[in-house]
Amino acid sequence: MQTGSGEAALITAVMASVILFCRACPFLFFRGKKPGGSAETFIVFVEKVVPPLAMTVLAFNTLSAVVFESVKQGGYAQIVSALTAAAVTVIAHIWKRNSLLSIFGGTAIYMLLLRIINF
Repeated sequence: MQTGSGEAALITAVMASVILFCRACPFLFFRGKKPGGSAETFIVFVEKVVPPLAMTVLAFNTLSAVVFESVKQGGYAQIVSALTAAAVTVIAHIWKRNSLLSIFGGTAIYMLLLRIINF
């Protein structure tokens, strides 16, 4: 199915306007607020809570998908590898407080364990 140039232009315009609205949204809703007001308190709360919350949701989503797929297929090596790598990631992050180190370290451990356990 091919899209005509008119449809492509319309889709591009809609996507651009949605992205522009999302980028402008904070400035539109929080302009003119005094420092120390409820808007600033809300933004501080969001900055503090949302990133760890998003990472936790993503981690549980990933781990649950690995566990459910592995149980369906009977391959428990992936479960052991995923849970061990998740534990290494958490320990490395608590120990060094370096996101890149913990993410790359956990990924490397996961890949290494998959290769070692599956053979």
